[in-house]
Amino acid sequence: MKPIGFVHSPRTEMVDDLWASVVSTIELDSVQFTAEALYGLEQFSHIEVIFYMDQVKLDQIQTGARHPRNRTDWPMVGIFGQRAKARPNRLGVSRCRLLKVKGLTITVQALDAIDQTPVLDIKPYLKEFGPKGEIVQPEWSKALMDRYYV
Repeated sequence: MKPIGFVHSPRTEMVDDLWASVVSTIELDSVQFTAEALYGLEQFSHIEVIFYMDQVKLDQIQTGARHPRNRTDWPMVGIFGQRAKARPNRLGVSRCRLLKVKGLTITVQALDAIDQTPVLDIKPYLKEFGPKGEIVQPEWSKALMDRYYV
């Protein structure tokens, strides 16, 4: 896959919490795209961003089970039962607030990707794509996310 653009963020290190107030931009690749690629996007309040967590080292990749955030008071959970960054294909998905679209630049809030992260795709968020029915998740995951979007 070829990145469609890159994140420009004040966050330069992979830190797990406090993403809510982070304002970033996504700059699309001007060789591949013109501003026409973003026509209509500004009509949405949120977008989904798929990105490649390229700064996770290959020797950090997890394929089995681990304690989320190395907290032994939380259960052992398989890599596909959590949203850890050291995933086999290092793909991230984030839903963030869309603040502005100008030219090839998208300004967003609460995108949990660090500076220079390659972006693979952008989609408008539609509430109809959200899950229907009750959302169920374990208590440890609620504790994990307690400060993530603060």
